[in-house]
Amino acid sequence: MTDDLPGPHSPADSERLAALGYRQELRRSLGVLGNISMGFAVVSPVVGLYAVAQVGLSVDGGAWVWALPVCLLGQLLVVCVYSELASQWPLAGGAYQWSRRLAGPSFAWMTGWMWQFAVMFANTTVAYLAAPWFFALFGAVPTPPQLVLTAAGFTLVCALVNAYGITLLRLFVSLGIAAEAIASVVVGLALLLFFREHGLALLTDDLGAPAVTGSTGVAAFLAVVAVGGWAFIGFDACVSTAEETKDAARQVPRAMRWALLSVGLVVVLNAVAVVLAHPDPAAVVAGADLDPVTTAVTTGFGDWSAKPFVVVVLVSFTACLMASQGGAARGLYSLARDGVFPFAGQVRRVNRHRAPIGGLVAATLISSAALPLGLESTAIGSLITFGSAATFLPFFLLTVAALVARLRGTWRPAGAVSFGRWGTPLNLLAAVWTGLEVVNICWPRAVLAPPGAPWYQVWAALLGTGAVTLAGLGYLLVRRPQRLMADLGGGVHDSGLDGHGSAGRAEAAPAVR
Repeated sequence: MTDDLPGPHSPADSERLAALGYRQELRRSLGVLGNISMGFAVVSPVVGLYAVAQVGLSVDGGAWVWALPVCLLGQLLVVCVYSELASQWPLAGGAYQWSRRLAGPSFAWMTGWMWQFAVMFANTTVAYLAAPWFFALFGAVPTPPQLVLTAAGFTLVCALVNAYGITLLRLFVSLGIAAEAIASVVVGLALLLFFREHGLALLTDDLGAPAVTGSTGVAAFLAVVAVGGWAFIGFDACVSTAEETKDAARQVPRAMRWALLSVGLVVVLNAVAVVLAHPDPAAVVAGADLDPVTTAVTTGFGDWSAKPFVVVVLVSFTACLMASQGGAARGLYSLARDGVFPFAGQVRRVNRHRAPIGGLVAATLISSAALPLGLESTAIGSLITFGSAATFLPFFLLTVAALVARLRGTWRPAGAVSFGRWGTPLNLLAAVWTGLEVVNICWPRAVLAPPGAPWYQVWAALLGTGAVTLAGLGYLLVRRPQRLMADLGGGVHDSGLDGHGSAGRAEAAPAVR
């Protein structure tokens, strides 16, 4: 792999963006650390661990932790493909922009459509899951309407921060992840070194969980892998802020790698620590403990740690929502400035702080519109399941598009990051991993749904993905945005920038906006 330092002949970022057909409208002020912070916040070790720990323990006992390295390795393969693409085309709305150049307008539009709704509904989920922690600060038990209203408040506050531009967003997110990273590492190491209750053998013991749920060991592990993937998504938030990052062609690939690796290692550390420090893992398998992370922390550190721990979790969820909401807004902005998203004229607007205010308003409205589902717990559970499937589907579509373009010879990575002859095998493995994970997540499993859950929650991943896909196909057939995209150019034969980062053969691009 090559990952060169900026050379004397590197074009300015605005010139690079102009070569790709766009005017610099957003404020380019992020360094590599600022870009890493966006990815770290969205992947979020605390949010990721909370999303999977209880399900993992209840489905596969202590052995569930081995699903995490599998998911981390698989996602690192995806990052390899994303790094080559982001280096060559450092644009906001990566999934849409890259697939437009790799596979054509119709495929690109569907990929962008699916990615946007996955992120926006993931924001709904994060806001809803953050709400109970607000009430936990005061020892209150909220009603479903209170949870929904509080989640809406979180969404609005995060939108206001995003509206003031990337500088304020970076400040809030950086403070949040600093607190989260320190707390996560300190708590994880302390649990592992000083409050461990069990030997390492527990990490290979399923505690009879598969028998309790009526599955086999292999089926239980696959179910945990399906859920575990949720802990390692969000690194593409680094791509969302590519047009606000200095020397983005080199720094965004670095940021994705560091964001995923740092979060991944912290998640694995804390997952192992929680399992070994939990006073009674069998209670989680039996369904008697629905919050094993908090149980392990408060048992080890004492009851005094409950409130500080709640604050850390609340800060983590807030930073995650802010960064993810910002990524959704920038993805919508990328689609709308090409005129291929509903109400494009309004959605593509940028305010005086050079923030994509149109995309931010649209993303906030769509995410908030789904919050009333929280009035029914089975409905919000379905949304969580759908969000995981809908996130991995664009990963799969994009890695397949890149692989097909490589094999056809219509795309050769020409950015500062290239894996050379290893690029095709890595791309193939990434496509296989994401394809298997899409099937794995969409596979209907009663074990991943609450007891007595209705049939539509068991089938939620497949039903939700199918519904969004059908809506996208309907818009594609009626409004035909692919005709506008075909006029934009930027096909698979155009590299935009050559391998040295200098202005190469100009791609067929629209007039600079």
